[in-house]
Amino acid sequence: MPTDEELLDEIKRGSQAAMEVLVKKHYKYIFAYVYRKLGDYHLAYDMTQEVFIKMMKSIHRYKQEGDFKHWLLKIAVNHCRDYFRSRTYKQKGEESELVAPVRDEKGNVWDLLSKKLDSEKVKAAMEHLPDYQKEAIILKFYQDLKIREIASITNSKEATVKSRLKQGLNKLKIMLKGGNADARQQRR
Repeated sequence: MPTDEELLDEIKRGSQAAMEVLVKKHYKYIFAYVYRKLGDYHLAYDMTQEVFIKMMKSIHRYKQEGDFKHWLLKIAVNHCRDYFRSRTYKQKGEESELVAPVRDEKGNVWDLLSKKLDSEKVKAAMEHLPDYQKEAIILKFYQDLKIREIASITNSKEATVKSRLKQGLNKLKIMLKGGNADARQQRR
């Protein structure tokens, strides 16, 4: 399979086939991020298509500095952020269901995430996190990015990413054990 750089060179020369190969090569990765971020399969499908349309429109601006996959993921991150700011999302106003308690004898949320135990409950708990914490956790644990890569993609400092991860994981741990993160935070 040709590298991203080779495909980009062909695309710049007008190759439609190279564009199709590039999209197929990265589609699952981008869809996985968008789906985890939104939690709605059909909406994620549509939004992923929109991410690739944006990629096609702005591919001439890609300077081939750094990893193409990260540049594409940055487009997906920004597109999801735009969606959450949109009137469509605000009008939707969906209420999410309460999270049922999960017992983790070791009390280790890292194990819950890495082994994807009870993934539906983790997914439901993730919906209760602030968007910036959810985004950091998805990029770290589901997209396997390093702190520095997350900072670059989200236009944040590394210390900010670390803080968002720590706070988000702490909230998840509390929710998955059956508590209310806000109530426990107030007691401290």
